[in-house]
Amino acid sequence: MTVKVILLDDEKLVRKGIRMILQAEPDIQVVAEGDDGSAAVELVAEHRPDVVLTDIQMPRVGGLEVARRLAALPDPPVVAVLTTFDVDEYVYAALQHGASGFLLKDSSPRELSDAVRVLARGEAMLSPRITTKLLGAFATGAVAPRARSRMAELTAREREVAMAVARGRSNSEIATDLAVSPSTVKVHLSRIMTKLDAANRTQVALITHDAGLI
Repeated sequence: MTVKVILLDDEKLVRKGIRMILQAEPDIQVVAEGDDGSAAVELVAEHRPDVVLTDIQMPRVGGLEVARRLAALPDPPVVAVLTTFDVDEYVYAALQHGASGFLLKDSSPRELSDAVRVLARGEAMLSPRITTKLLGAFATGAVAPRARSRMAELTAREREVAMAVARGRSNSEIATDLAVSPSTVKVHLSRIMTKLDAANRTQVALITHDAGLI
């Protein structure tokens, strides 16, 4: 299976470098590029990508708005924000707008191509440096009452699945751990996302952490 990628970045040399890294992989194809996010919806409709990599700061329409617009589509692609910044507010904003990944531009070629594959499988992907910052913030912050009340709506099994997602377990790994089928895990995850009003599994993980369950 070839993973189709759309790349949005206003720096031509950056786009060229990322494209060269991804195109060197036999199972990844960059199907379209753009220097800002104004045409993101049209590009997605035309090329049907699996993953959209978008810079945060671009002229006219930036990465956060790209994530928001694409998340609203009936069958949205996976969106990952690619940036030189690891400032906390960018991380939270990107995830809240529906992004499934947050990658730094100084990631190694292997990290970048592996991240695209993980994202294409429907799993969350954060740069290791970003993950450390996020978990540190949750560890030192107070438990959010709203997150805890939302988690209270889940059944015991749904909480198990949510906690496994927050620990970074894939659907197949969760299925093995709980002795159920992967399709059952998908059903649980769909219900969890509905009850938590979460757009993707990354937001499920954030709410679970915020509720103090991890």
